[in-house]
Amino acid sequence: MTKRSGKQKPAPVKRVKGEPPGSPAGYADLVEGIGALLEEARRASARAVNALLTATYWEIGRRIVEHEQQGAERAEYGKQVLARLSADLGARFGRGFGVDNLQRFRLFYLTYGPEAISATPSRESPPEQAGEKHATLSRISAQASSAPSPLADLAGRFPLPWSAYVRLLAVKSEQAREFYEAEALRGGWSVRQLDRQIQSQFYERTALSRNKAAMLEKGAVSQPEDTVTPEEEIKDPYVLEFLGLEDEYSETDLEEALIHHLESFLLELGGDFCFIGRQKRLRIGDEWYRVDLVFYHRRLRCLVIIDLKLGRFSHADSGQMHVYLNYAREHWTREDENPPVGLILCAQKNESLARYALDDLPNKVLAAEYRTVLPDEKLIAEELEQTRRVLEGRRLGEGEET
Repeated sequence: MTKRSGKQKPAPVKRVKGEPPGSPAGYADLVEGIGALLEEARRASARAVNALLTATYWEIGRRIVEHEQQGAERAEYGKQVLARLSADLGARFGRGFGVDNLQRFRLFYLTYGPEAISATPSRESPPEQAGEKHATLSRISAQASSAPSPLADLAGRFPLPWSAYVRLLAVKSEQAREFYEAEALRGGWSVRQLDRQIQSQFYERTALSRNKAAMLEKGAVSQPEDTVTPEEEIKDPYVLEFLGLEDEYSETDLEEALIHHLESFLLELGGDFCFIGRQKRLRIGDEWYRVDLVFYHRRLRCLVIIDLKLGRFSHADSGQMHVYLNYAREHWTREDENPPVGLILCAQKNESLARYALDDLPNKVLAAEYRTVLPDEKLIAEELEQTRRVLEGRRLGEGEET
């Protein structure tokens, strides 16, 4: 008869699927829970900043309107006030206070006046976004925004981010604007989803539809491209501008590496190239754009705008470059400088291409001088192709090591 030991074997530890071997039981749940907490904290922070930003811009618009009402009733007076105010605020607070923006703040107040926002429910219970968990952090955020401050109280009346209101202001029809605002609140639309619905004329299609309930139900479904990550919410250009932060983010590591190398390459060509900026932002109407590289050429006395495309060159790239050049000529070029010139770089896998945008220059003589002085297109294309191969080879080697 075999003698049994009094000690029993411990029961096997149940692990969550995908949990790394050797980690304590429940560790994956711990990481996942903390990750979700941090993501929600980021979203809550972005919502709080966005609400204060929107309230501040509304208040600026109110003060501009009231000042105009106290002054002369001529439209010219209002233009002069905005131009002077833009210069003074820009000198103290940096970007974000151009005349176009001040006009937008003014329009925002006139569109969403005191009567309109007094009827808006506060942010005590914000609508649930797709994939969000609003538990404790939303209540904390709401309690923080209800501090005894006039601006904080006002912020509670703007449930949508400033980017959404900018998009709504572009909707001319009051009925359509109210419809999109109501649906965005009801469905918890992201700014991208709101923009997509406006672009697809969702209001008009719903109004013409016989089955409006089905249209509304279908329109409430978000698409994968509508999703906005916490990082994107925080890096919203309006938020960064409001906080006085720099935005130097690139779309991909490859693009960032190529831009950085081209910057060094052009500076090494000689002392004529002076570096101005990388990923320089500009806003045309309600749209944000980025120029990859901006140089100043001392001999030509002009700006050189460089745009990098990771795909094949198309006519759309040329059109976009000319938009950049027109903007740079009006906003970045000084009176004693020549018109800017653009360089489009295409870095496709089997093709590297460099094209100068010279068609918009005032005369052929100047265009010929630009071609003579600027780096040879073939030289830049070869450097771009060689750099791309090195970077891709390095990335491939890192992948094999891991």
